[in-house]
Amino acid sequence: MLFQTQRFLFMKNIKILAFLFLLPIAAFSQKPDSSSAVRGDSLANKMFKLGEVVVTASRLSEITERVTQRDMELRNLFDVPRAMEKLPGISISASGARNETTVSVRGFDLRAVPVYMDGIPVYVPYDGYVDLSRFTAFDLSAVDVSKGFSSVVYGPNSLGGAINLISRKPFGKFEYDCSAGLINSDGYRGAVNIGSNYGNFYFQGGASYLHRDSYLMSKEFQPHNHENGGNRKNSYRTDQKINLKIGWMPNEKSEYVVGYINQQGKKGNPVYAGDDKLNSLYDKPRYWQWPYWNKETYYFLSNSSLGDDSYIKSRVYYDIFKNSINSFDDSTYTTQKKPYAFQSMYNDYSYGGSLEYGTSIFSDNKLKLSAQYKEDIHRENNAGEPIRRFEDNTLTFAAEDTYKFSDNLEIIPGVIYSIRKNITAEDYNGSSKTVTDFPRAQPSPAFNLQLGVFYYLNENHNISATASRKTRFATLKERYSYRMGTAIPNPKLNPEIANNYDLTYTGNIVEKLTCKTSLFYSRLKDAIIGVSNVLPGKSQMQNTGEAEFAGIELSAKYDVAENIRAEVNYSYIERNNLTDPSVLFTDIPNTKVYFYLQYNPVKQIGIIASAEYNSLRYSTSYGTKSPEFTVISAIISGQVLKNINIKAGINNIFDNNYSLTEGYPEEGRNFFLTIRFFGHNI
Repeated sequence: MLFQTQRFLFMKNIKILAFLFLLPIAAFSQKPDSSSAVRGDSLANKMFKLGEVVVTASRLSEITERVTQRDMELRNLFDVPRAMEKLPGISISASGARNETTVSVRGFDLRAVPVYMDGIPVYVPYDGYVDLSRFTAFDLSAVDVSKGFSSVVYGPNSLGGAINLISRKPFGKFEYDCSAGLINSDGYRGAVNIGSNYGNFYFQGGASYLHRDSYLMSKEFQPHNHENGGNRKNSYRTDQKINLKIGWMPNEKSEYVVGYINQQGKKGNPVYAGDDKLNSLYDKPRYWQWPYWNKETYYFLSNSSLGDDSYIKSRVYYDIFKNSINSFDDSTYTTQKKPYAFQSMYNDYSYGGSLEYGTSIFSDNKLKLSAQYKEDIHRENNAGEPIRRFEDNTLTFAAEDTYKFSDNLEIIPGVIYSIRKNITAEDYNGSSKTVTDFPRAQPSPAFNLQLGVFYYLNENHNISATASRKTRFATLKERYSYRMGTAIPNPKLNPEIANNYDLTYTGNIVEKLTCKTSLFYSRLKDAIIGVSNVLPGKSQMQNTGEAEFAGIELSAKYDVAENIRAEVNYSYIERNNLTDPSVLFTDIPNTKVYFYLQYNPVKQIGIIASAEYNSLRYSTSYGTKSPEFTVISAIISGQVLKNINIKAGINNIFDNNYSLTEGYPEEGRNFFLTIRFFGHNI
């Protein structure tokens, strides 16, 4: 009965969402003045194009949401998750027990929405996740987010889309961008980006450093057994990054780049400070610290022109990931003598590459063919134990075609085939202290299709409809982890499957008002979920889940006056567990609203106010809630000299006590001050 009621409410809400979607389209016949056409960012033509991975369509904004470097600088968004959070359909999430910040895209987590750097996969081989808060944004020119329908050139596992972090590229003979700042009284940041472009050759280098001793909790926080308020215990972080690249452009259509990225981080892990007595951490908190969380990437990118209509692109990379967790006896973080204390180390690396061939068979056609190979190696052990090794490889072939039927209509079909093979998987017996092999798993294939239709009503209004069948391979952790003695490995897990559908309208409703509206629906099957009591007290990951996600996104930008601009976006999503409705989806609010207002009283001064509302979200599958919240922030910036900018701001002005995961309160009111020096010589 409960399921039938939920199903009725779900379908009722879908009808309401459809009405909201169709409402703005009714106004498409009102053709605004051409001066109010959708404005592109001034940096759009200065993007590192070789780092992009896009579907070949006339207008990128219909397929990919983009946050530019200018957006991040204006709003003081210094890490990737905070930058993405401002987009519709994106929710920031937190794995409090691991002190990791992630995002979800239309209900899909990072295992189903892989993260790339200039098109190179940087997600962790073992579990498919990555702690996005370790990725600062000081060296980026843009963050691209594809939802559901994404270029097949990304490769496998893009069940719910893809995230691509695009680095900077210089376009002048000398460019510099330097900044330094304070965060409250216990944190500071600094970044330097320098580039030089002399026609055929260019160099781009960046270095950044971010440190927090701790963060100050809201005064509304009520003391708990393991946290008494004030400065959040064990909440320190340090992140530093170097990003270097050298490029050669023998002509306008060819480019070759060698790059190197080095990230080094460390962080504390605040203890659980909530009220859920069913949570094992309520009575037995974790005293964890991460002495290092390091990534190192070497890569080569190229684009070779083959005449006027053809090209070959390549990506070759070697990516290293190392981290360590120290579990201590108590809150002094000094001894490791109790049974639950340990030191765990990961020493992973991935290598691979891709080739992409593009050509035009006839005048209105753009064809892409892609092949890629990826080898993932995971090595783990606790101190005093032998190293266990896990190895997978994945081979992918893909084709994507863009056909322009007329000035108004484009059709984009895509097909992708991937096969994953397990090479090595080693098991460890703690009693005998021996390492043996898991049973060999059979190769796992996946075949995906997608289709996009893009119709341009006129220069100001267009509609797109996309459908895609996507898969995600089971991670090494899902297949082989004992989950600290509570689970049975399952090497035979098959890929998850999602059918995604999207209907989007983009355009100008009235003069100086642009909007974008999307309806989306995803149906999942063979979803990988934990099945309890496969053996007494033991669970196992199995392909037994079915679910459906549906929602709407609305966004609008309005130039109120020459010096005033307003933006707002609204996201609503419902997620239904069709297999077992009593098991709730976690970490994502049904409703999110973001509002942004920029006012320039004079050319040299800018004032920004923003507000974000999140409805309640579930933190556990059995119903523990993290309440709704609203956070309001403000920034004022001033252009002191031509190339010097000073910015000051307050986040969480009203000092609200809120959390993304129950028991892990976020930062209260906090202040920042930043000075930036920038310039270029054309």
